[in-house]
Amino acid sequence: MSRYRGPRYKKLRRLGSLPGLTSKIPIKKQRAPIRYRPSFYKKSQYHIRLEEKQKLRFHYGLTERQLRNYVRIAAKAKGQTGQVLLQLLEMRLDNILFRLGMASTIPQARQLVNHRHIFVNGHIVNRPGFRCKPGDIITVRDDQKSRSMVQNYLNAFSLKSSSQTEKEKALPNHLTLRRFEYTGLVNQIIETQSVGLKIKELLVVEYYSRQTKT
Repeated sequence: MSRYRGPRYKKLRRLGSLPGLTSKIPIKKQRAPIRYRPSFYKKSQYHIRLEEKQKLRFHYGLTERQLRNYVRIAAKAKGQTGQVLLQLLEMRLDNILFRLGMASTIPQARQLVNHRHIFVNGHIVNRPGFRCKPGDIITVRDDQKSRSMVQNYLNAFSLKSSSQTEKEKALPNHLTLRRFEYTGLVNQIIETQSVGLKIKELLVVEYYSRQTKT
């Protein structure tokens, strides 16, 4: 299954806030009650697990095959599979750029990487899924076009950060931003409480584990 390129607001109405996909906030419209509509709708366990999986997929902009491969890698690693999965996704280069504020969304960050605007440790990296590690130095290519683009994103990021409380600050502790040098530093592996998406990762693991059993 290919990467989703359809209307983003449609996914927000169904799954809730997905900051990596778009910065828009979903607005639920109030509908007039219908006589034959039940007063409540009870979701099945499969439906709940599927929604959590879809949140993860659309937020990080992954194909179904990519997400399944990440789950397999996490299952073979030491530690809890769900936490390792989130760490793997958060340490992707496109997500690191998004969390640093060098892009407003993960698709924008992916475009920066694909168009060779980004260096990692002094070398051009054009793979959005490049796995960053502690000690990596991420810089923007030294030309006017690249830096003016990123500057616009950083300005929007600063406005967003100034409107948040200290407890809700946008930049997580595992990253450092040197704004005037157009540089970001990866300090450490991200802690699960700093993940930028409210997700029940255990349900995602259960979704794929039940698929493999059938």
